Amino acid sequence: MSNEATVLSDSAPLDLRLSDDELEATREHVVSFVRDTVDAANADGAVLGLSGGIDSTLTAHLAVEALGEGGLHALVLPSRVNTDENMSDAERVAQTLGIEYDVIEINPIVERFFDALPEAAGDQTAAGNVRVRTRAVLSYFVANHENRIVLGTGNRSEALTGYFTKYGDQAVDCNPIGTLYKQQVRQLAAHVGVADDLVTKTPSAEMWTGQTDEEEMGLDYDTLDAVLALHVDGPLSKAATVRHLGVTEEQIERVVSLVDASAHKRSMPPAPQPLGL
Repeated sequence: MSNEATVLSDSAPLDLRLSDDELEATREHVVSFVRDTVDAANADGAVLGLSGGIDSTLTAHLAVEALGEGGLHALVLPSRVNTDENMSDAERVAQTLGIEYDVIEINPIVERFFDALPEAAGDQTAAGNVRVRTRAVLSYFVANHENRIVLGTGNRSEALTGYFTKYGDQAVDCNPIGTLYKQQVRQLAAHVGVADDLVTKTPSAEMWTGQTDEEEMGLDYDTLDAVLALHVDGPLSKAATVRHLGVTEEQIERVVSLVDASAHKRSMPPAPQPLGL
């Protein structure tokens, strides 16, 4: 980050914006990463789920730069809880980039899970995770058939707070934008020419009707990113973070609780130590 990004404020979240040079370096770094990852896998390209959100949109733009139009196969995978606007935006991204894409309604598949265990169908979180995991299975189905890898769309803010479905949207081969905080994702998206309405769109995982990321987490992304950068990733104590950002102790504790509770999502499944050690 530039010097500008390290300036601390008593009344606003930390400014994590990248300089113009850093934005261009990041773009080139991610493009090279995607190309190298595909080459290392001896794959013929990549598969990417498009949601209409900023993370998948930015990843698509960078992947096309890395692999060319023919190197990326997009999937638009709507369910009954996805808005027409988001699905339309997902198709618009694919059409703008000139890439192949398929629209596959996942409701018939998801409903079979609900039929198999009706008592769980009304569990909002469980049902939402089934939808996400269904998309992952379809992504790998296409990827295996076409000798491609699956690109993830996760960013650093989501990874640290566990804001993803285990073995769902993070069942992927790589996360090209995984080192970027959410506000940096928006900034890089604008830098590479993503449409303004997509850059500023309210983030939603759309696991259920009306869901938004910030409402579910209890924090706006700018505040979340600032606490992560200074307190979780950075060296500042809780008291110093409160003083520098003008946030409450409760907000910091909320972020820390999200990070701690989701540690299992960022690790391989544990196994006991071998006997005798």
